Formats: sequence, structure tokens, C-alpha cells
Amino acid sequence: MLKALDRVLGLFSNDLAIDLGTANTLVYAKGRGIISSEPSVVAVDTQRNRVRAVGKEAKSMLGRTPGSIRAVRPLRDGVIADFDIAEAMLRYFIQKAHNRSTLLRPRIVISVPSGITEVEKRAVRESALSASAREVYLLEEPMAAAIGAGLPITEPSGNMIVDIGGGTTEVAIISLAGIVYANSVRIGGDKMDDAILSYIKRKYNLLIGERTAERIKIEIGTAWPSDEVQTMLVKGRDLVAGVPKTLEINTEDIREALSEPINAIAESVKIALERTPPELAADIADKGIVLTGGGAMIENLDVLLREETGLPIMLAEDPFTAVVMGCGRCLDEIDLLRDVTDRA
Repeated sequence: MLKALDRVLGLFSNDLAIDLGTANTLVYAKGRGIISSEPSVVAVDTQRNRVRAVGKEAKSMLGRTPGSIRAVRPLRDGVIADFDIAEAMLRYFIQKAHNRSTLLRPRIVISVPSGITEVEKRAVRESALSASAREVYLLEEPMAAAIGAGLPITEPSGNMIVDIGGGTTEVAIISLAGIVYANSVRIGGDKMDDAILSYIKRKYNLLIGERTAERIKIEIGTAWPSDEVQTMLVKGRDLVAGVPKTLEINTEDIREALSEPINAIAESVKIALERTPPELAADIADKGIVLTGGGAMIENLDVLLREETGLPIMLAEDPFTAVVMGCGRCLDEIDLLRDVTDRA
């Protein structure tokens, strides 16, 4: 009876899956696919106490706002740092995606880091419910990433996933639709950006912004020495002369800058392998490790992990969207949704 009612409600509501990321928020609508992919940034007018912009428009304001406007990232290290602003951001994405012609509020699946506390879970749930959700299901990011990457998570065999997001890296061993071992370290794309920013400041006395550091990471970031050395012009403020300056940096600079956060990710992978039950370890030795998340797209990261672990390393077909696609698949398969999620 309940299943039949769920199906009937599902026909009339516009169910959503949300990858609520530290750096980017992706929204998947049932039957329509990914309908939104925007930065997790909110611009707040502090004088009028209202939201001025969300997403791409707000990100363009980072580091460029007058005193009365604050560009904020409400999620830090994979968890909600500012509840009110996170709620405003969720409401914006839900209202943008929700079809107003339907009277029913949507059922929503939201991905959360595996190391999240009960208090943080409640904050995510309450944000979504107050932003007009009918039901809220929380799905741990490594499970969502594994489903999105097409791994056979319901079979009695070991699957290892490494999801490198903006705020956290999730390492998990999955078997029989459950997480056998999970480790969430608060190192991801943001820490890589910070490492680049600090390195250029220390080595060249040049102060650059967050957005510039992110662009450097995407364009010439590498985890392993490459045959071809790429260069890039970077603009910032000279800390000695105090004037704007342009500098040429190369891939070797950035590899050195990224070595600390990337080595920390490799260490968390090795710890997970050490703690894997022997039978599942044998499966992983055959299948290898699957990488997902925006951070997994750093050039030669798979080569470094292969050298560190001696195992086959595969990049998911679309690492950036794996988590939201996994959440979306759960909307289509209600039994799988109930097996793998934590329901409000």
C-alpha cells in the first residue's frame, strides 16, 4: 500500500537529488537529469539583511565586494558552517528546480559526507524541510559516488571508492549495499587551492586570490611529474613593492605546492586498504579503486595512487557528476533508496 502511494505521489511531484558540495551544488530532477550546477556561494547584503545573489553570480563577487556585501560559502570542509545562509541557498536551488505547476512538495535526496555528525545531519534535514521538501533522505557521499560510477554495490564483493570533493575526501569500501569501512578526511579542492596560494606567496612574494588559485589548479595542476611542462601567467599583488604584478609559473611549481594535500589523500587510501577485511581486499586487488569528485580530475593523480598502492586506478566516466547521478538513480529505484539512505 505504501509503495503504491509512493508511486502515485512520485507521478505528481518533481523529486530532486542534490549534491550539496562545499565548492559546487548540483541538482538532478527526476526524469530530466542534471538541471543545475552552480558554485556553493551566497552574496549577502549585510545592511538590508537579505540574499543578494546565489551561485555563479555570487562567486563572481568573491574578493570583489564592497563593505555592505559579503560573499559567503556556507559549507566548509563538507559541513554547514552558516545554517541560515545554507538554508537560503538550498531554498534558491530547490525553488529554481521545482516545477511550480505541481502542488506536491518534492521528495529530496541529499548527499552528505560519511563523517557527518547527527547535529550536522539535522541541520541539513531542517534546511531542506524548511525550503519546502516533502521528505528528505540523506545519502552518504561515497555510496552516492559508487552508485553514480556504476559500481555493483548490492553484490557480495568489495568495491573501493575515493571521492575527492571541495571540502572532504571520502574513502570507502562498499559491499552488499552497505559501507564496510569509511574514512572522511577534511582535505579536498579547497585545501589544494590554499596550498597553491600559500606556495606562491612564500616562494614568489605574490599574493593571489582564491579564484586565481582554483584556476591554476584546474589549468596546470598535476600530482605526478609529466613529460610536458606547462606554464601560466598569474596576476596578483607584489608583497614587497605593494603593486600589481604578473608572474609566470609552471607545472613543477604547482606539483610541489600540491604535494602535501595529495600525499594526505594517498595516506588515507593506504589506511583504508590496511583496514579492509581480507576477502574484500582480494576483490579490490582484482577490481582496483575508482576515483570520483572534481578533485579526482587533477592530472596524473591516478598515476600517483597507482605508484603508492600498486593497484589498478580508474577514473569514473564523469567524476564531477558521479555523486548527484548516484542520488538521482536512487530516486528512480525506491527500494535501493530505502536500503542505502538515512530518512528524516
